[in-house]
Amino acid sequence: MAFDLNYYTPAPEFATPAAYFSMEFALDQALKTYSGGLGFLAGSHMRSVYELKQNVIGISILWSYGYYDQSRSDDQTMRAEFHRKHYSFLQDTGITFPITIHEAQVQVRALYLDPETFGTAPMFFLTTDIPENDHLSRTISHHLYDGDTATRVAQSILLGVGGGKLLDVLNRETEVYHLNEGHGLPLAFFLHEKFGRDRAKVREHLVFTTHTPELAGNEEHPLELLYKMSFFGRLTLGEVRDLGIVENERVNYTLTALRFARISNGVSKVHGKVANEMWGHNEGISPIIAITNSQNGTYWRDEQLHKALEANNDEALLARKRELKKRLFDIVADQTGKLLDPDALTLVWARRFAGYKRADLILRHFERFQKLVTDTGRPLQVIWAGKPYPKDFGAIAVFNSLIEKTKNFNTCAVLTGYELGLSAAMKKGSDIWLNTPRFPREASGTSGMTAAMNGCISLSIPDGWIPEFARDGENSFLLPLAELNAAENEKDDLEATGILDALENDIIPLYYDQPAKFLAIRKAAMRDVEPEFESGRMATEYYQRMYDAK
Repeated sequence: MAFDLNYYTPAPEFATPAAYFSMEFALDQALKTYSGGLGFLAGSHMRSVYELKQNVIGISILWSYGYYDQSRSDDQTMRAEFHRKHYSFLQDTGITFPITIHEAQVQVRALYLDPETFGTAPMFFLTTDIPENDHLSRTISHHLYDGDTATRVAQSILLGVGGGKLLDVLNRETEVYHLNEGHGLPLAFFLHEKFGRDRAKVREHLVFTTHTPELAGNEEHPLELLYKMSFFGRLTLGEVRDLGIVENERVNYTLTALRFARISNGVSKVHGKVANEMWGHNEGISPIIAITNSQNGTYWRDEQLHKALEANNDEALLARKRELKKRLFDIVADQTGKLLDPDALTLVWARRFAGYKRADLILRHFERFQKLVTDTGRPLQVIWAGKPYPKDFGAIAVFNSLIEKTKNFNTCAVLTGYELGLSAAMKKGSDIWLNTPRFPREASGTSGMTAAMNGCISLSIPDGWIPEFARDGENSFLLPLAELNAAENEKDDLEATGILDALENDIIPLYYDQPAKFLAIRKAAMRDVEPEFESGRMATEYYQRMYDAK
């Protein structure tokens, strides 16, 4: 074999062999195997695995067309394009093996990413897009989060069963199998068969992370469809029913994973509480603890900014920040023809584009917003970016409405191509990071962590990780939260007002009139975000509280 699973000697405290299954990993701009926050989180985790020398292997799928390439139509609205990807840095292992999908054999090939390539755990990417398969089987690994239900089910089987079988083909001893979200749930049934249908044995080895604090976001499908797709391996329909995982003739991925896992976790303290409220009344589930998501500082932080911070050199820090703003504004000018001012207060909203994240909330009271972005004395510049799911037409409509509503403002821009590279440029080149999810639907929300690492201050709803970090007016700015049971319109009105009030009354006056105080908040954000929200802490906590906990 052209690869070495024993690439480094694991540190003694991280010797337990584990495998981490995730549908997406954001490891490098060049490797397009991710869509948004789940991938960013998984990528940072694998980087910290490498830095800490943990005994973890990452397993995912090689998406032939990635997620999609976000570009513009002639009228500047969003367009999704799909282009086949090729990666010279992935090694063909020579390993091909069959799995069963829809009662037919599908051949799986494994490709390997060397740890030194991007500074990650050893990584394997599975593909069915090989000549040994028919056209339909080849398409299973074409598109991340394919819109066709049967294809999505097949992708779950590829990740779970394919990943589990790969570890056996490699003869790799694996003590802990870690499901990052429920996408790879068929792994549980693969292990069920592997361990002689001893469910207690499966529980000894399987751990699970849930990321979605809303019922509708937790994938479930009809039992009949999953059974026909060979989701449950060799189990008969009666044996599946006997497992106690079928409710109303449907199988919920999250609930089933909770019932097969030894221990599970939510991804912030708020989310841990929400997850227990959502699932805790169900019989037979694992304990759900909270391990807050975090991001890898080595990858995300600007070293010059941090050297200036450590040296307490305010002049150097501000000069570097201005330089980083100019770099971001070069991207803005290239995409939109608008040239922004590096001395002006710049606010960014950027993350996966979904309705509950409310990218357009700041525009709700439009006349007030317009006044802020057209004030020539103390201007506010606003930039948006994010990728909607390509068939989420509501989110796409919001994206396009931002372009239409702000096209005549020279201080506003909407960018396409929100991937790792643009994300880093936006975090390094902005002053305020706006976060406006509907509470409590943001499980973690790690983009504000990497923004803070780069001297960008969060202006946020107190959801996800924010309550664990934020000190209002000291290292961040907190937005008022509407009553939980209020109508959505009322919530939006109140929380949109809170954004504009914070900008008008606090942030803009501080930036322009009290720059020393604004700088103090910027520096506090940089100091306070690490090490608690750096992924070395998270990766260590997974070993201490899940992998080695019995």
